[in-house]
Amino acid sequence: MGERFRLIYLKSSGSQRSSEEELPFCHPREVSFASLSFDSSAVQQDSFSSQAIFRQAKVDLDHSDPKVRMLAIQHLETCDSTIAFPLLQEILLDPTPEVRVQAVNSLAKFQDPVVSPLLKKHLKDPDPRVRIAALRGVFKCKDKVDMNLLIQFLSDESSWVRRKVATLLGWIQMEGTFPVLVEMSKDADARVRKSALFSLMTLYPEESKDRLLEAMNDSDPELRRWAQKVLEKAVARP
Repeated sequence: MGERFRLIYLKSSGSQRSSEEELPFCHPREVSFASLSFDSSAVQQDSFSSQAIFRQAKVDLDHSDPKVRMLAIQHLETCDSTIAFPLLQEILLDPTPEVRVQAVNSLAKFQDPVVSPLLKKHLKDPDPRVRIAALRGVFKCKDKVDMNLLIQFLSDESSWVRRKVATLLGWIQMEGTFPVLVEMSKDADARVRKSALFSLMTLYPEESKDRLLEAMNDSDPELRRWAQKVLEKAVARP
Protein backbone atom coordinates (compact mmCIF):
# COMPACT_ATOMS: atom_id res chain seq x y z
CA MET A 1 0.00 0.00 0.00
CA GLY A 2 2.76 2.43 0.98
CA GLU A 3 4.63 1.82 -2.26
CA ARG A 4 1.50 2.46 -4.34
CA PHE A 5 0.90 5.67 -2.42
CA ARG A 6 4.44 6.88 -3.08
CA LEU A 7 4.05 6.23 -6.82
CA ILE A 8 1.01 8.49 -6.92
CA TYR A 9 2.79 11.01 -4.70
CA LEU A 10 5.79 11.17 -7.00
CA LYS A 11 3.53 11.77 -9.99
CA SER A 12 1.78 14.54 -8.07
CA SER A 13 4.93 16.68 -8.07
CA GLY A 14 3.85 17.87 -11.52
CA SER A 15 7.15 17.59 -13.40
CA GLN A 16 7.91 15.17 -16.22
CA ARG A 17 10.31 12.43 -15.14
CA SER A 18 11.65 9.25 -16.62
CA SER A 19 9.96 5.93 -15.98
CA GLU A 20 12.93 4.94 -13.83
CA GLU A 21 12.41 7.91 -11.50
CA GLU A 22 8.69 7.19 -11.23
CA LEU A 23 9.23 3.70 -9.88
CA PRO A 24 8.00 3.33 -6.30
CA PHE A 25 10.56 3.52 -3.50
CA CYS A 26 10.56 1.56 -0.28
CA HIS A 27 10.97 3.67 2.83
CA PRO A 28 12.73 2.14 5.87
CA ARG A 29 10.08 3.63 8.13
CA GLU A 30 6.87 2.72 6.35
CA VAL A 31 3.91 5.02 6.94
CA SER A 32 0.60 3.61 8.02
CA PHE A 33 -2.20 4.41 5.60
CA ALA A 34 -4.94 2.50 7.41
CA SER A 35 -6.84 5.72 7.97
CA LEU A 36 -7.00 6.44 4.21
CA SER A 37 -10.14 4.91 2.68
CA PHE A 38 -10.09 4.27 -1.06
CA ASP A 39 -10.81 1.39 -3.43
CA SER A 40 -8.76 -0.01 -6.31
CA SER A 41 -10.64 2.06 -8.90
CA ALA A 42 -9.63 5.31 -7.22
CA VAL A 43 -5.85 5.01 -7.59
CA GLN A 44 -5.44 8.48 -9.08
CA GLN A 45 -3.71 11.65 -8.00
CA ASP A 46 -6.85 13.26 -6.62
CA SER A 47 -7.65 10.11 -4.61
CA PHE A 48 -5.31 11.22 -1.85
CA SER A 49 -5.79 14.23 0.35
CA SER A 50 -3.21 17.01 0.22
CA GLN A 51 -2.58 16.42 3.91
CA ALA A 52 -1.63 12.79 3.28
CA ILE A 53 0.66 13.71 0.39
CA PHE A 54 2.32 16.39 2.52
CA ARG A 55 2.90 13.87 5.31
CA GLN A 56 4.54 11.55 2.80
CA ALA A 57 6.79 14.36 1.56
CA LYS A 58 7.82 15.16 5.13
CA VAL A 59 8.71 11.51 5.73
CA ASP A 60 10.62 11.29 2.45
CA LEU A 61 12.89 14.16 3.46
CA ASP A 62 14.52 11.63 5.81
CA HIS A 63 14.78 8.94 3.14
CA SER A 64 18.19 7.35 2.59
CA ASP A 65 17.96 7.85 -1.18
CA PRO A 66 18.88 11.44 -2.23
CA LYS A 67 16.59 11.17 -5.28
CA VAL A 68 13.59 10.61 -3.02
CA ARG A 69 14.56 13.59 -0.86
CA MET A 70 14.89 15.74 -3.97
CA LEU A 71 11.44 14.70 -5.21
CA ALA A 72 9.99 15.52 -1.80
CA ILE A 73 11.57 18.98 -1.99
CA GLN A 74 10.04 19.56 -5.41
CA HIS A 75 6.63 18.68 -4.02
CA LEU A 76 7.05 21.26 -1.24
CA GLU A 77 7.12 23.95 -3.94
CA THR A 78 3.35 23.46 -4.25
CA CYS A 79 2.75 23.92 -0.53
CA ASP A 80 2.07 27.10 1.39
CA SER A 81 5.28 28.91 2.34
CA THR A 82 4.46 28.74 6.06
CA ILE A 83 4.48 24.96 5.76
CA ALA A 84 7.31 24.55 3.26
CA PHE A 85 9.90 26.98 4.68
CA PRO A 86 10.66 25.16 7.96
CA LEU A 87 11.18 21.88 6.09
CA LEU A 88 13.21 23.46 3.30
CA GLN A 89 15.36 25.34 5.79
CA GLU A 90 16.12 22.08 7.56
CA ILE A 91 16.97 20.18 4.38
CA LEU A 92 19.42 22.95 3.42
CA LEU A 93 21.79 21.22 5.84
CA ASP A 94 21.58 17.94 3.93
CA PRO A 95 24.99 16.25 3.44
CA THR A 96 24.34 15.61 -0.27
CA PRO A 97 25.15 18.66 -2.47
CA GLU A 98 22.52 17.75 -5.10
CA VAL A 99 19.83 17.80 -2.42
CA ARG A 100 20.98 21.21 -1.17
CA VAL A 101 20.92 22.51 -4.75
CA GLN A 102 17.31 21.35 -5.13
CA ALA A 103 16.38 22.94 -1.80
CA VAL A 104 17.94 26.27 -2.81
CA ASN A 105 16.25 26.19 -6.23
CA SER A 106 12.88 25.42 -4.64
CA LEU A 107 13.25 28.19 -2.07
CA ALA A 108 14.07 30.69 -4.80
CA LYS A 109 10.69 30.04 -6.43
CA PHE A 110 8.86 31.50 -3.44
CA GLN A 111 8.25 35.24 -3.68
CA ASP A 112 8.78 35.88 0.02
CA PRO A 113 11.12 38.33 1.84
CA VAL A 114 12.38 35.56 4.12
CA VAL A 115 13.95 33.71 1.16
CA SER A 116 16.78 36.15 0.42
CA PRO A 117 18.58 35.80 3.80
CA LEU A 118 18.43 32.00 3.51
CA LEU A 119 19.92 32.10 0.03
CA LYS A 120 22.70 34.47 1.05
CA LYS A 121 23.77 32.09 3.79
CA HIS A 122 24.51 29.48 1.15
CA LEU A 123 26.64 31.73 -1.00
CA LYS A 124 29.49 30.29 1.05
CA ASP A 125 28.43 26.67 0.73
CA PRO A 126 31.46 24.34 0.32
CA ASP A 127 30.06 22.97 -2.95
CA PRO A 128 30.25 25.26 -6.03
CA ARG A 129 26.96 23.91 -7.40
CA VAL A 130 25.14 25.11 -4.31
CA ARG A 131 26.86 28.50 -4.45
CA ILE A 132 25.77 28.91 -8.07
CA ALA A 133 22.18 27.95 -7.21
CA ALA A 134 22.21 30.48 -4.37
CA LEU A 135 23.61 33.15 -6.69
CA ARG A 136 20.85 32.58 -9.23
CA GLY A 137 18.30 32.74 -6.44
CA VAL A 138 19.68 36.03 -5.10
CA PHE A 139 19.49 37.59 -8.56
CA LYS A 140 15.89 36.43 -8.94
CA CYS A 141 14.81 37.96 -5.64
CA LYS A 142 13.24 41.37 -5.72
CA ASP A 143 15.78 42.65 -3.18
CA LYS A 144 18.54 44.87 -4.56
CA VAL A 145 21.68 42.86 -5.19
CA ASP A 146 24.55 44.04 -3.02
CA MET A 147 27.67 44.52 -5.15
CA ASN A 148 29.87 44.03 -2.08
CA LEU A 149 28.30 40.61 -1.75
CA LEU A 150 29.35 39.71 -5.28
CA ILE A 151 32.90 41.05 -5.08
CA GLN A 152 33.82 38.15 -2.81
CA PHE A 153 33.33 35.82 -5.78
CA LEU A 154 36.08 37.46 -7.82
CA SER A 155 38.49 35.19 -5.98
CA ASP A 156 36.23 32.15 -5.70
CA GLU A 157 38.25 28.95 -6.07
CA SER A 158 35.79 27.64 -8.66
CA SER A 159 36.12 29.12 -12.16
CA TRP A 160 32.59 27.81 -12.74
CA VAL A 161 31.28 30.10 -9.99
CA ARG A 162 33.27 33.09 -11.25
CA ARG A 163 31.94 32.50 -14.74
CA LYS A 164 28.37 32.40 -13.44
CA VAL A 165 28.87 35.69 -11.59
CA ALA A 166 30.15 37.33 -14.79
CA THR A 167 27.10 36.02 -16.67
CA LEU A 168 24.58 37.05 -14.02
CA LEU A 169 25.99 40.57 -13.88
CA GLY A 170 24.96 40.96 -17.51
CA TRP A 171 21.33 40.46 -16.55
CA ILE A 172 20.88 43.69 -14.65
CA GLN A 173 22.03 47.30 -14.72
CA MET A 174 23.41 48.23 -11.33
CA GLU A 175 25.95 50.66 -9.94
CA GLY A 176 29.47 49.31 -9.81
CA THR A 177 29.01 46.60 -12.43
CA PHE A 178 31.42 48.02 -15.00
CA PRO A 179 34.65 47.93 -12.92
CA VAL A 180 33.80 44.47 -11.61
CA LEU A 181 33.30 43.08 -15.13
CA VAL A 182 36.49 44.77 -16.31
CA GLU A 183 38.35 43.04 -13.50
CA MET A 184 36.74 39.71 -14.37
CA SER A 185 37.72 40.15 -18.02
CA LYS A 186 41.30 39.67 -16.76
CA ASP A 187 40.50 36.42 -14.95
CA ALA A 188 42.97 33.52 -15.16
CA ASP A 189 40.30 31.34 -16.81
CA ALA A 190 39.51 32.11 -20.45
CA ARG A 191 35.84 31.12 -20.06
CA VAL A 192 35.44 33.64 -17.24
CA ARG A 193 37.10 36.33 -19.34
CA LYS A 194 34.76 35.59 -22.23
CA SER A 195 31.65 35.70 -20.02
CA ALA A 196 32.77 39.01 -18.53
CA LEU A 197 33.39 40.48 -21.99
CA PHE A 198 30.00 39.27 -23.19
CA SER A 199 28.28 40.97 -20.24
CA LEU A 200 30.30 44.13 -20.86
CA MET A 201 29.14 44.18 -24.49
CA THR A 202 25.54 43.66 -23.35
CA LEU A 203 25.53 46.47 -20.79
CA TYR A 204 28.21 48.84 -22.09
CA PRO A 205 28.59 48.30 -25.87
CA GLU A 206 30.61 51.46 -26.49
CA GLU A 207 32.80 51.37 -23.39
CA SER A 208 33.71 47.73 -23.91
CA LYS A 209 35.19 48.03 -27.41
CA ASP A 210 38.66 48.74 -26.06
CA ARG A 211 38.43 45.58 -23.95
CA LEU A 212 37.52 43.57 -27.02
CA LEU A 213 40.50 45.01 -28.89
CA GLU A 214 42.70 43.86 -26.03
CA ALA A 215 41.07 40.42 -26.18
CA MET A 216 42.25 40.02 -29.77
CA ASN A 217 45.71 39.54 -28.26
CA ASP A 218 44.47 37.16 -25.57
CA SER A 219 46.51 34.05 -24.78
CA ASP A 220 43.49 31.86 -25.58
CA PRO A 221 43.02 31.35 -29.35
CA GLU A 222 39.28 30.69 -29.07
CA LEU A 223 38.74 33.90 -27.15
CA ARG A 224 40.79 35.81 -29.75
CA ARG A 225 38.62 34.46 -32.57
CA TRP A 226 35.44 35.27 -30.66
CA ALA A 227 36.55 38.86 -29.95
CA GLN A 228 37.43 39.36 -33.61
CA LYS A 229 34.02 38.14 -34.77
CA VAL A 230 32.22 40.38 -32.29
CA LEU A 231 34.19 43.44 -33.44
CA GLU A 232 33.65 42.62 -37.12
CA LYS A 233 29.89 42.42 -36.54
CA ALA A 234 29.97 45.73 -34.65
CA VAL A 235 31.80 47.43 -37.52
CA ALA A 236 29.42 45.99 -40.12
CA ARG A 237 26.37 47.06 -38.17
CA PRO A 238 24.81 50.33 -39.50
